[in-house]
Amino acid sequence: MRKWLSTPIIVLLVVIMFGTSSCAFNQSSEGTMASTAVAEELPSLEISRQNSLILFDVGPTTLDPALVRDTTSASYVQEIFSGLVTINKNLEIVPDIAREWDISQDGETYTFYLRRDAKFHNGEPVTAHDFKYSFERACDPETGSTSAANYLGDIVGVKEKLSGEADVVKGVKVKDDYTLQLSLKERNAVFLAKLTYPVACVVNQENASSGEDWWRDPVGTGPFKLERWQQDKLLVLEWNDHYYGEMPQIKHAVFSLWGGNPMTMYENGEIDITSVSTANVERTRDPTNPLHDELVEVPEFSLWYVGFDTSKPPFDSVRVRQAFCHAIDKEKIIGLILKDTVRGTDIIVPPEIPNYDNQGLNGLEFNPEKAKELIQESKYGSVSNLPSITFTTSGRGTVSSINEALIYMWEKNLGVEVEMWHLQPEEYAYVVKEEKGEIFDLGWVADYPSPQNFLEMLFRSDSEDNVGEYSNPEVDAILKEAKKESDRSARMGMYKEAEQMIVEEAACLPLFFDREYMLVKPYVKNFVAAPMRLPWLKYVSIESG
Repeated sequence: MRKWLSTPIIVLLVVIMFGTSSCAFNQSSEGTMASTAVAEELPSLEISRQNSLILFDVGPTTLDPALVRDTTSASYVQEIFSGLVTINKNLEIVPDIAREWDISQDGETYTFYLRRDAKFHNGEPVTAHDFKYSFERACDPETGSTSAANYLGDIVGVKEKLSGEADVVKGVKVKDDYTLQLSLKERNAVFLAKLTYPVACVVNQENASSGEDWWRDPVGTGPFKLERWQQDKLLVLEWNDHYYGEMPQIKHAVFSLWGGNPMTMYENGEIDITSVSTANVERTRDPTNPLHDELVEVPEFSLWYVGFDTSKPPFDSVRVRQAFCHAIDKEKIIGLILKDTVRGTDIIVPPEIPNYDNQGLNGLEFNPEKAKELIQESKYGSVSNLPSITFTTSGRGTVSSINEALIYMWEKNLGVEVEMWHLQPEEYAYVVKEEKGEIFDLGWVADYPSPQNFLEMLFRSDSEDNVGEYSNPEVDAILKEAKKESDRSARMGMYKEAEQMIVEEAACLPLFFDREYMLVKPYVKNFVAAPMRLPWLKYVSIESG
């Protein structure tokens, strides 16, 4: 689910080094065994090691579906909560609590028919009234959701509810206990996909209105429920006895929070799945290394980029933005620092996105001479006339190797000095839009497999996720028409046109598309190595030794 991670710092510190949703499990001659720290907790929790998956993670920031913005928190929310529709392991939009739906001929009215066997974790039935409450809660300005506008904003009345002008969302109607109708302002070809985002999950009204920290003891509808959470130590998910779908193969998923270096834990037989750090990729790729047979590689639907605050100097100038893009030698960064574990890019949308052809798009390649010329052609005329530039990143004072390289190249190729400013990692995705400097770094991981999820979410003028505040009315118009276009080929052509304009105007500095490297123990079966976030714990199983 959601996508935001601070690029270089979080990539190196969490994603690459530790993994945002790394899974872990241990096995010995007597069967599965937990890591030492977790093993001490399991007997008192009456958890069987034979039917449990032990995972490493850093823990969620929030479990409120309306508030979640980072992929780590989202990975928990998608297991605890559910919605009308979901994404399966084949990246298809499929029924979830809604067993089926009708779409009106004009594409503006969706009627969802709910399952009658769906229940909350406490056994209470889920009805259309619960969805109405959940949507209106997410759009209540007092809730403070920053994702409701983007993912629910197609529904009539959402804007008015978010602004406090209305008490209800006019376009959400309960036809009967198990029929929900959503009316859109206009046709949107990706509307169903947007409903897979956490903000569209159903929550229990009594639970969600019980207090500010209700989400620390959430009552969801997903395949797993929160059984135990000890901050920075342990988090336990247990299968939901009331789950309406096919029951998970494991009874518990036990997360060891900040339990050590996961790569070391994996090699010591303490965990079963781990992300592979940049430093370890080369040896795991070696066919002679025993770990090689356990290595899984998958391209990720993600974009890691440097953003510019286009609303103020100097990046209100397109030529200055273009100059900063042309000044960066990405091949050196990817080859020397990231050891070719990722794919450098000058464009926005990952090439593996289904049904999208971005061949022929022209990006801003490394060209230091062109970069200097663009500064001279800008309204500033010289780097000496540029205002001070601050680079906002996630961290606790240490500058990542990637950011060091970026700053060095801007100074070497442009003669520009850039200062660093750090925000706390756990807060970064939630505050960077308001607290950013002139430059910032971010990673975006797709919520659903569509170019719209990158182009419109990140670069539409009024998008909440448009951190750089880029605005081009022509791009907005193309994106608006694209989402209404029912012909897929024509729609994809519009997205390609918009992407070329966004790239040419240097709305951001694209750096790379990520690639996941994971080690998976042979006894972990049905692990889903997906290129994006989706509910996966219900698929996995453990083969007894």
